[in-house]
Amino acid sequence: MITATDPIVFDRKGHSDEVLLSLYKGILKPRMIEEKMLLLLRQGKISKWFSGIGQEAGSVGIAMALNRDEYILPMHRNLGVFTCRGIPLNRLFSQFQGKPGGFTKGRDRSFHFGTQEYKILGMISHLGPQMGIADGIALAGKLKLENKATVVFTGDGGASEGDFHESVNVAAVWDLPVIFAIENNGYGLSTPSNEQFRCKQFIDKAIGYGIEGIQVDGNNVLEVYDRVKEIVAGVRKSQHPVLLELVTFRMRGHEEASGTKYVPKELLEEWGRKDPLENYERYLLEQKVLTKELIASCRETIKHEIEAGLEIAYAEQSPKPDTQAELTDMYAPFSNVTIVPESTKTSSRRLIDAISDGLRMAMEKHKNLVLMGQDIAGYGGVFKITEGLAEKFGTQRVRNTPLCESAIIGAGFGLAIGGFKAMVEMQFADFVSEGMTQIINNLAKSHYRWGQHADVVIRMPTGAGVNAGPFHSQSNEAWFFHTPGLKVIYPAFPADAKGLLLAAFEDSNPVLFFEHKALYRSIVQEVPDDYYTIELGKANLIREGQKISVITYGLGVHWAMEILDKHPEISADLIDLRCLVPLDKEAILQSVRKTNRVIILHEDTLTGGIGGELSALITENCFEWLDAPIVRCGSLDTPVPMNADLELNFLPKERFEKALLELINY
Repeated sequence: MITATDPIVFDRKGHSDEVLLSLYKGILKPRMIEEKMLLLLRQGKISKWFSGIGQEAGSVGIAMALNRDEYILPMHRNLGVFTCRGIPLNRLFSQFQGKPGGFTKGRDRSFHFGTQEYKILGMISHLGPQMGIADGIALAGKLKLENKATVVFTGDGGASEGDFHESVNVAAVWDLPVIFAIENNGYGLSTPSNEQFRCKQFIDKAIGYGIEGIQVDGNNVLEVYDRVKEIVAGVRKSQHPVLLELVTFRMRGHEEASGTKYVPKELLEEWGRKDPLENYERYLLEQKVLTKELIASCRETIKHEIEAGLEIAYAEQSPKPDTQAELTDMYAPFSNVTIVPESTKTSSRRLIDAISDGLRMAMEKHKNLVLMGQDIAGYGGVFKITEGLAEKFGTQRVRNTPLCESAIIGAGFGLAIGGFKAMVEMQFADFVSEGMTQIINNLAKSHYRWGQHADVVIRMPTGAGVNAGPFHSQSNEAWFFHTPGLKVIYPAFPADAKGLLLAAFEDSNPVLFFEHKALYRSIVQEVPDDYYTIELGKANLIREGQKISVITYGLGVHWAMEILDKHPEISADLIDLRCLVPLDKEAILQSVRKTNRVIILHEDTLTGGIGGELSALITENCFEWLDAPIVRCGSLDTPVPMNADLELNFLPKERFEKALLELINY
């Protein structure tokens, strides 16, 4: 194990003076930028800074060892990655100041951005999720036979996250060309490493995943550069992951407000003597590669570049608020043009058959579509929807996954970054809670933040009525209905399911596609045999009447049909929303203005369900048309019970009939 007292030993290994100087300039530039940023922070010209002083050698050595077309996923303190990739400093400084010249139009700060131009994907504050994305980027490259490596950074704290385990495990199982670079700097914020993990060094963790672990002196830029060159060559050739531990130290606080009082003074002094810039500069002077005059010249050149970049950034105006632009940028552009079947030929299909047929046709049309999920290959998934697809399209495109929802959803995003489409099947919609960060904070926000589409469809077997209890029966669509940037689809019929699923794959935005388990084999319908799509955001008026509007979706549609059949005297508009986001607001309001009464039915629990938002929408836009209060009908505010009688009491079907009759007679 490398320690603070071990001296830095440089070995030029035949490198030319030019290579040695480029590495020197590589670590000098981020150091000088950081010194300037700390000055600006004290002057109140920037609001926050995460310092990487003392850790530059790892960022620079890795960035310079990779090819420019290989992705790097850095963290807060990896400024050297951004500078070595040649990002103009004025753009970085604009990003730091929230100016339009940055990469996020002022919508995010510091290094929370990605750029396809420079093949960099910055982290989000949750630390771990970028590792699953790296898996997906590497998988995209592997499927395209590109023989490229992907590097993703994490640290002491991030390596404690579940995402670390999931992502390293997936990379190991799938033999992905990912280098997991762990900066072992002794602390996760103020928590020392011995309170983060019990092993003595991070490379010990590689053993448990069955992959190679390599430790380097993270303050020795030459060693990092040389070893990573070797590692990358091997990773490209054999397509396997490596865990790379960079032993280094963070000489400043987690961010400047944190300070370093929690670090023993002696430890700071020991690591101070191992400063990567000072030691390398001294070595190059000894080797007569550097001179005092050349050092001064390098510093003057970089100083001029910094000042010129700041001048441009300061001169930029702050972004002017534009509400329409803000809303428009939530989603990648999508024409939503309906594709009609080429023939009128249909076949009788259950919901499960229609979804399976849609998946097959999507795979045939989109050669870059990859399906991922637990047991979906040879076994065909727990509901047998993907049965036969692995045999037809191969296990490279129909992939069994370990039980690791977060890493696989992240991998789906990584595939999208790499030019693919991805489908991730949740074995049950309930299990999506394991991947919420990826959905809510990566998929949903990526286009708004830095213009990157997230071409991922997540299939969600959902709903009660099958006596499966609290953990296999939840209706959790409201979790995602609330999140800008996602699209949410919930079909009630086989023909809708196929057409909407194919439309979801045409769209390059993230889509949550809910499939009610109780409808899989209970509903049969004539479904077009050909490829077709249904417009997203267009509700279906199933029945037309004059006295009341019934607004529902999913299993609620079938409950409503059954109750209305039982009461033919009730003249009702029955609206099947089909899509919750985008929502067909006009269909809702037009119906209510006609009937003057409305009841909203959904299987989800009443409190916090979508019905509350629909009620508010109607109240705000149709108040003067209403002849009675808006009525919501949902499930009890409890978990879903397993016992059949208890479950029936939980669900709103019987309460709906009573509420409907009361409202019609109001």
